[in-house]
Amino acid sequence: MAATTSTVTATVTELPESRVKIEAQVASDEISRRIDQYARKLGRDFKLPGFRKGKVPPALVIKQVGREAVLDEAIRSEIGRWYVQALEASGVVPVGDPALDLGDLPADGEALSFTVEIGVRPVATLGTYKGVEAPKADPAPTDEQIDAEVEQLRQRMARLETVERAADTGDFVVMDYEGSIDGELFEGGAGRDQMVEIGSGQLIPGFEDQLKGASAGDAVTVELTFPEDYQAEHLAGKAATFAVTVKEIKAKELPELDDDFASDAAGFDTMAELREDLASKLREGAEQRAENDYREAVLDAVVAQATVEVPDHLVEARAKEMWERMLHSLSHQGISREMYMQISGQDEEAVLEQAKPDAEVALRRDAVIAAVVEAEGIEPSDGDVLDILQASAARENMAVEKLRDKLEQQGRLGEIKDDLRQRQALDLLVEHATPVPAPAAEPAGDDSAE
Repeated sequence: MAATTSTVTATVTELPESRVKIEAQVASDEISRRIDQYARKLGRDFKLPGFRKGKVPPALVIKQVGREAVLDEAIRSEIGRWYVQALEASGVVPVGDPALDLGDLPADGEALSFTVEIGVRPVATLGTYKGVEAPKADPAPTDEQIDAEVEQLRQRMARLETVERAADTGDFVVMDYEGSIDGELFEGGAGRDQMVEIGSGQLIPGFEDQLKGASAGDAVTVELTFPEDYQAEHLAGKAATFAVTVKEIKAKELPELDDDFASDAAGFDTMAELREDLASKLREGAEQRAENDYREAVLDAVVAQATVEVPDHLVEARAKEMWERMLHSLSHQGISREMYMQISGQDEEAVLEQAKPDAEVALRRDAVIAAVVEAEGIEPSDGDVLDILQASAARENMAVEKLRDKLEQQGRLGEIKDDLRQRQALDLLVEHATPVPAPAAEPAGDDSAE
């Protein structure tokens, strides 16, 4: 199969186990343009007699540096874009990292040839895909869920009152403390007027438990060992002693659940109105979750009817892609790869192994959706594309048609259209599916040993 974009021609040969070989050619005029572009770029720092700095003609730069050096720089900089264009021309959906072979540098006036071997999305043979049954949850909130929301409001409005008794779980202890290791005070081990809730898990494991039973004015000795993975490495795994002076015990005083509470908490006249408002908000969130879960269940029901061969190497490649995406997301939260490894207590091999089941599910879903797109001839209209770009255009203060043209020039419009095809295919499956009641959720915490 051969196809082309404006600058790249690609021929695809199918290989075993959902792999393909793409033989690509970059047009000679594109190579010439890029050589000229990078010669101009190099020429900005050139100094030749008779020319101002940065004004050396590209031909003289090439003569001074050598065509091969300029061409090599151009290829290194542009090969990523040409690879994407080769994928676009070939119509394959890659999975994993490509094996790229550039071959020889082209002579003047010749095209650049390169080959790519890459895993691709597996092909699904559809079974029944219209009219499947899938579970759909009832989004109506239960009285227990509403009670829990009311209790959260009540806890937030609680007041702390000083009490003259021994501290217990749920109480707050105001204290001074000094920590020492082998009789020596350590940095960061002292605090004044610190307040901690017993049972909250704020402090090192074992600290809060040893405050139970203490009263105001008591001196308490807390002995514990820092966890091996404690963030302060100089304290990790070490035994420490804390001299604690209990200054005050405070307990929560919860408001009565009456109409005054409804007014103070949310501005409603009665508790009935407050509960109705909470139920409405719970229902709104539950409806969205139920719809999302239903769409996923419909797709999984269609996948169960289909035949999809998923080679192990694709599962491994998709697991790695998922891992890299997660790392990218975590980096925006300031969490590095090393930090995540330390927090999770796993190495990369274990993380990837853990991701494999989800990776296989994702590959099967992708394959089935692609098969539905092909079977139904789904193709988004220009109006569909413009609709999906409206929000982005508004954020960029740009006419939506102009944004579409910009994305097309950048080679990104194909990806947006592919996302639309997938969404419309899933819409079709959901439209023809039949919802059935979802199994009742088991009560939380009902897993006690016999």
